[in-house]
Amino acid sequence: MTARESPLLEITPQVLLKAYTCGIFPMAESADDPQLYWIEPQARGVLPLDAVRVPKRLQRTIRQQPYVIRIDTDFDGVIAGCAAPRPGRRTTWINDRIRKLYRELHQLGYCHTVEAWHQGRLVGGLYGVALGGAFFGESMFSEMRDASKITLIYLCARLIYGGFVLLDTQFVTDHLRQFGTIEVDRSEFHRQLDEALTIQGDFFRLERDVTPERVLEIMLGHKNR
Repeated sequence: MTARESPLLEITPQVLLKAYTCGIFPMAESADDPQLYWIEPQARGVLPLDAVRVPKRLQRTIRQQPYVIRIDTDFDGVIAGCAAPRPGRRTTWINDRIRKLYRELHQLGYCHTVEAWHQGRLVGGLYGVALGGAFFGESMFSEMRDASKITLIYLCARLIYGGFVLLDTQFVTDHLRQFGTIEVDRSEFHRQLDEALTIQGDFFRLERDVTPERVLEIMLGHKNR
């Protein structure tokens, strides 16, 4: 389900947060299109936090610590990486208005980034919105092997430890499916969302400089409970 924005409605950070509580989010047709569409998928992607899969190979890579993982240090770099063309995709849904809106949410403390750095260069990451006990994943990118995968696992560990109960991925891709992402229908998503909004997650309960061993302890220990 999509709807082009009303010309009478200015989308502010506050309007955007309200939209998230209703299960909708904005996208542009392309980077050059100034208009936004409100999106509410009939089938929603959700990564159940109590069933995240961490492949054995990825566990080994995380322990080797190929990247420095940082939180909220380069929002503009992350969203630029997410918007950049890549093989199989020459255009993007992230336009200037999207960048501005989510930058404002970042400044207000609602939008967060998880970043992978290599030799002082940002090489992967993701961003999304934390609201109550829900985290709404927006986009991710990777310029080096496993960078986005590792940031996703670090995000999941942070959400689990911080008491979040819903990780909304919006859609299901092959990349996300390998970690356990599933599709739920709209009514089930709203049930999970309503429950998550009664909880107050703490995105920073887990220290910013958490070790790879601690991340895997949280992920594997949580799954075995």
